[in-house]
Amino acid sequence: MSIGKTIATVAAGALFGFGLALSTMIRPEVVLSFLQFRDWGLALVMGGGVVVTLLAYKLIPLMLRHPLFGGEFGKHPSEWNRETLTGSAIFGIGWGLTGVCPGPAIAGLGAGNWTLLWAVAGIALGALAHGWQQDRR
Repeated sequence: MSIGKTIATVAAGALFGFGLALSTMIRPEVVLSFLQFRDWGLALVMGGGVVVTLLAYKLIPLMLRHPLFGGEFGKHPSEWNRETLTGSAIFGIGWGLTGVCPGPAIAGLGAGNWTLLWAVAGIALGALAHGWQQDRR
């Protein structure tokens, strides 16, 4: 990876983490309040994320021939099947019970919320179990 790509990756990750912290999405109690329809502030955060993603994936490839640091724009096909539905359900149940999502959990650790280590450990175990399942196929 070139130094330019590395700097861009670190800058994007830092900006993402800062945005999660600023929006208070790194606090599980805020997320749970949103999921219980008591606080609608995170709806604006999610809406902003959808807009940025839409711009990044749909409009930027129309404006640029190639990504800024070389290569080609990739296609991201999606496929709905039983595994996608099962994984989405498990993710949603875990998010609803704990108020923790992987990105905000890692950003929360960076902000000093060490109780999120339990959630990150659970996320890692889930990813490991998924990897083992895929290897068995």
